[in-house]
Amino acid sequence: MANVKVVLPGDIVDTQSDGEAVLRLGPGLVQHSDDIQATTGGVLHASSDTNQWWVGSNRRRYVAAEGEPVVGVVVGRHGEGYRVDIGSAHDALLPLLAFEGATKRNKPNLAIGAAVYARVAVANSMMDPEIECVNAHTGKSEGFGELHAGFVFRCSLGLARRLLSASAPVLAALGAELAYEAAVGVNGRVWVKAGSPEKTILVVNAIRNSEHLDSRQCKQMVKELLDRQSL
Repeated sequence: MANVKVVLPGDIVDTQSDGEAVLRLGPGLVQHSDDIQATTGGVLHASSDTNQWWVGSNRRRYVAAEGEPVVGVVVGRHGEGYRVDIGSAHDALLPLLAFEGATKRNKPNLAIGAAVYARVAVANSMMDPEIECVNAHTGKSEGFGELHAGFVFRCSLGLARRLLSASAPVLAALGAELAYEAAVGVNGRVWVKAGSPEKTILVVNAIRNSEHLDSRQCKQMVKELLDRQSL
């Protein structure tokens, strides 16, 4: 969207859909008959890549929406899968077979406290959310699954969504200076892994510091952190 648009609860949102692409509604939007209506106040956002629309606000708790990537922590196990804390009002269900190559005889064995990168598969007000670590259509993980080692930290929901943008300046600035891995969940959790604890801490601090910085300021901030740690 070229212009910033602020919506209030009850506003009808024009998604400018051509009727062919599947429209995905994120937090703050619901469909009533043929209309898309805002349920919370904030700035209206849209992603041309996924055709997803959502309302960005200073909300503290994540509200699950289908198709969104999340970083979760395994908090329990039952006969059919795992209970995973994704920061929403209710734990999410992660089925045992929702992994690449998983079968009834070959199932993943996640420990309590393990971190996972997953996609929200089911999200509605009538049941707990369900997540998956595999694309149900291709059977491939596509980058989702258990996150080994590394460090998980929290950030604001707004920053998390900006980090998922292809033009996230802080991630580009870090990538130009050092090698690291990152998994960003729109639920305000980020997993990072670098070559050493010192580098991992630097990446975490850079991401946290970037929330209110533009591209030029991000580059300068990353340079200062690197100079300070002599990496």
